Amino acid sequence: MLGNSTSSVLGRRLGGELIKLRTAAGLTQSHAAKALTSSITKVTKMERGWVPMRDPDIRALCELYGVHDPSTVGGLLELARIDRERRKARGWWDEYASALGAMHEYVTLEHAARTIRMWQPAFVPGLLQTPEYVSALRNGPTAAMAKDRGSDEEFVAARVARQQRLHDDQPLHLHTVIYEAVLRNFPGGAETARGQLDHLAKMTELPNVSLLVYPFSAGTHIGLNSSFNIISFAEPGAMDIVYSEIPFTQLWIEGGEGAAAHDELFELIAERSLDERESVLFLRKLRKEL
Repeated sequence: MLGNSTSSVLGRRLGGELIKLRTAAGLTQSHAAKALTSSITKVTKMERGWVPMRDPDIRALCELYGVHDPSTVGGLLELARIDRERRKARGWWDEYASALGAMHEYVTLEHAARTIRMWQPAFVPGLLQTPEYVSALRNGPTAAMAKDRGSDEEFVAARVARQQRLHDDQPLHLHTVIYEAVLRNFPGGAETARGQLDHLAKMTELPNVSLLVYPFSAGTHIGLNSSFNIISFAEPGAMDIVYSEIPFTQLWIEGGEGAAAHDELFELIAERSLDERESVLFLRKLRKEL
């Protein structure tokens, strides 16, 4: 927070793009302020993501920086539009603020996203978890260390509410790769495992859901260190944001080389995984073994 302004992930992502364009043009914040007939303070707030950006301001800055490519300008305008809507949006997540905790910002972005590519080496992705799996995680051996987010019922309800995004009129497109270890180390015992495996197989029937399994036989890679989600609001690539979770904290990578590296890593992991048909057969094979 800064006064009446709030820094948002999308705002910082957009501001970072404008800084990059301004720097490439060899211009200063003073030049930008003059073009907008505003103060340097306003430009600073825009570039740091503290305030929502108006379309006329973005167009004026693009003109100043010599940026005329329609796809580049359009991408910036679309990101600004989504950020403005996200800042004023009120949704189901407000009812579960205590249960979501630090995930609140991520969930609002997930709701606005067009596509998410997700690598998960430790748990079934939240968008694909059954209530029984969520409850088992919530009450597992180490869960007490993180039990500061609402009641068990609220926690499970919040997780289930997120999943509606996969069934909206304009549904989220989810491309996920799951490490084999996730499918062999279920919390809650065999009954929870059977239900979760059945649910994963069923979710692959949705046209907007793609699930691949990364088998032990494919070897190791640096992605085994942590999970990450690549969030796209337009076509994947230009405006991506990466969200990663490590114990007790969350990490945002707002574009640049970091996001590009995660995009490359995800593609490498996906290429070495079982294909969609093989992955479903793998899920069913595991189900029969239980």
